[in-house]
Amino acid sequence: MRKLLRVGAALALCAAVAAGTAQAGPKKQNVVNLTFATYVWQPTTVAAMNDIVAAWNKSHASIQVQIVPVDVNSVHDKLLTSFVGGTAADIVHDEAADIPGFTQQGYLANLTPLIPKELKAEIPKPLWDTVNFSHKITGVPIMSQTYNVFANMDQLKAAGVKAPTVASPWTWDKFRAVAKQLSTNGNYGVCWGLRSPTATIQTMSLNWGGQWNYLQKGRWVLNVGAGEQKMLTTIHDMIYVDKSVDPAGVGLSGSAVLPSFFGGKCAMTIQGNYQAQGMIEQSPQGFNWAMFPPLKGNTQDQAANPQTLSISQQSQHKSEAMQFIAYALNSDNMAKLATGDWLIPAAPSAATIVVKTTNHRGSWRNAISAVPSFVKANWVSLVPYARWKAEIATPAFRSYLSNQLSLPDLIKQLTDGWTSIRG
Repeated sequence: MRKLLRVGAALALCAAVAAGTAQAGPKKQNVVNLTFATYVWQPTTVAAMNDIVAAWNKSHASIQVQIVPVDVNSVHDKLLTSFVGGTAADIVHDEAADIPGFTQQGYLANLTPLIPKELKAEIPKPLWDTVNFSHKITGVPIMSQTYNVFANMDQLKAAGVKAPTVASPWTWDKFRAVAKQLSTNGNYGVCWGLRSPTATIQTMSLNWGGQWNYLQKGRWVLNVGAGEQKMLTTIHDMIYVDKSVDPAGVGLSGSAVLPSFFGGKCAMTIQGNYQAQGMIEQSPQGFNWAMFPPLKGNTQDQAANPQTLSISQQSQHKSEAMQFIAYALNSDNMAKLATGDWLIPAAPSAATIVVKTTNHRGSWRNAISAVPSFVKANWVSLVPYARWKAEIATPAFRSYLSNQLSLPDLIKQLTDGWTSIRG
């Protein structure tokens, strides 16, 4: 009788297990775990990125993404170490000017066959050109920056100076004249942080067609021609001839000159457009500021050097990684990231959302007006550029702007340095 009871209990247990299995349904799929190395650091952008990843993970149970924070001050070195060590994240956050070397070394996957048509169509061609290496795209553009004039509108109004508009931007000649007009009573028309001047000088040289690097007989040479020299002499003359730019700024960062701007020592400052966030967060209560559209030489062209998302060649889940990238960079999400960093979103549809959903709409409109003027700067795609910028250009430009180096000597240092590093 006990044997029959044991058999009966065993049969009942088997039936219960079978019933439970039937109710549970098919076995859960294996989960793909992706790592995402990102250097977002602004609290607003960190929050936006965390929200995007959390929303993805909630709606994509079979593909989970884990953020791996990277120090914004050592992105290149950290990525290189991970690539060489075979520990690279599946998805990596970088910028267009930094990925040529990684592409050449085979560390980044060719995204050309993976990018969804919708995403490709959303982003203008000049931005795609910055991440396209011999028809191999190795990064997806996220957002870019421009250099703009910020003005103390109370000082301009008192001087009878009218602000420029998107339809009628200031030329460099107009800006120079206004800066000189506003340099009175020991104050300056412009405070300009030029401690790291290379990117500013080079991108604004494009206003006169100055590309710096030119392809000659199959090799990239450095040529400091008329367009390049126009930018150099304009800044130099504003400091030492017009005396409308505070010379102390040559040794200061962009953010370090803001106290002088807020304190009324200068009426205008040139900054990356993202500094609008600094204006909002740091300016004194009631400080009446505005960001103007980009200045115009022959054109308003500025260099497109967008932040990028790439996929490591080491990744075993490239298709899934691209699915996440496409999600993270849809119009709504790109708008959230751009708003957090006060940068210009790569997709015009995202820019429209930013203008509609944020305060300081005039400043955003002026920033976004630059999108049609983004052009590919030749130097962005050149592997030797990063080293030339750090070792040659930045110290040489700083010496020239400190009036310690003549223009001919500057040109010689820049060109000889390029030839040496290029090999």
